[in-house]
Amino acid sequence: MKKLVLVRRETPTRGGQPAAFLAGLIFALLVGALLLLVTGDPVLDVYERMWERSLGSTDTWSSTFNRAIPLALAGLAVSIAATMGLWNIGAEGQILFGATAATLVGRIFPDAPGPVLIILMLLAAAVGGALWALGPGLARAEIGVSEIITTLMLTEVAIRLITYLEQGPWKDPEGFGFPNVTARPEQAELGDLWDRTHIGVLIALAVIAGFAWFLNRSVWGYELRIAGSSAKTATYAGISMRRKVLGVMLLSGAVAGFAGGIELTGTAVRLNTQISNGYGFAGIIVAALALMRPSGVPFVALAFGAVQVGGQSIQTSLGVSPAVATILQALILFGAIGAAVFSNYRVQAVERQVVAT
Repeated sequence: MKKLVLVRRETPTRGGQPAAFLAGLIFALLVGALLLLVTGDPVLDVYERMWERSLGSTDTWSSTFNRAIPLALAGLAVSIAATMGLWNIGAEGQILFGATAATLVGRIFPDAPGPVLIILMLLAAAVGGALWALGPGLARAEIGVSEIITTLMLTEVAIRLITYLEQGPWKDPEGFGFPNVTARPEQAELGDLWDRTHIGVLIALAVIAGFAWFLNRSVWGYELRIAGSSAKTATYAGISMRRKVLGVMLLSGAVAGFAGGIELTGTAVRLNTQISNGYGFAGIIVAALALMRPSGVPFVALAFGAVQVGGQSIQTSLGVSPAVATILQALILFGAIGAAVFSNYRVQAVERQVVAT
């Protein structure tokens, strides 16, 4: 009797990760069409509306680009930690605390010139994100506590902190009693490149390109890859695992916090618990589909931004549940992972071994 097993191919199939992502996208659209048929929704109308509202014009491109910015930075944050073999699941909380730190600077210097204030707020956001990752980094480096648990738990703490600020010391006195934080200074707003696409696009691309170069070309990045692949080899080479773990967690948190600062100075007006909008969690998928490589993060983030923007539009215009967009994201991930597996492995039937009794 035979069984099916996966056997590694001598040479991977052509296309690599881009082909795997495309296969995942096609798989997601096909399965998504079946789900829409089951629920009685018009498949072609849904997909046409998603395309029109996300990529159909320069105006809709603006929404997609603005959505892709925090997704790309969150994906970069996750991929930086993954270089060391770590999982920063708490980018969501770091985005929130980064935005909180940026808001604090805006409250301290409300009359500062716009460019100066924006720079200070973005720097504060990066520092805030790093501080939010400091505890998990120390716990992992010193006593081996899983960063998955600690970073995730701190996300809830960040949400509770902002809720307290909304209802307490930072409550807007002109908010008619509603629990809102006072709006950031008007001059602390990033300018637009075209239509409603703000300058954060260029800033995010510069940050991603800088980290891609740093991780691939610098000595520190080389040591980081060694430490991530083999702790014993790193220790033998004189690389401090403690410093590398702590350093990469701080760096990952800083990038996620920076995303919160970009959101506050880009599309948001005030701090609230929704400013992260799930970007930190979606960043995990973005990083996974980019194979934890910073160079692939912008392209995956752009695709996910389009899916999210299109998913919101079908709710308002067609009455279709926005959960369709979330399901499509998950299907893209599963489809791409499956395609990547079969690009490196093939299915082969082999004889089962019978154990004599």
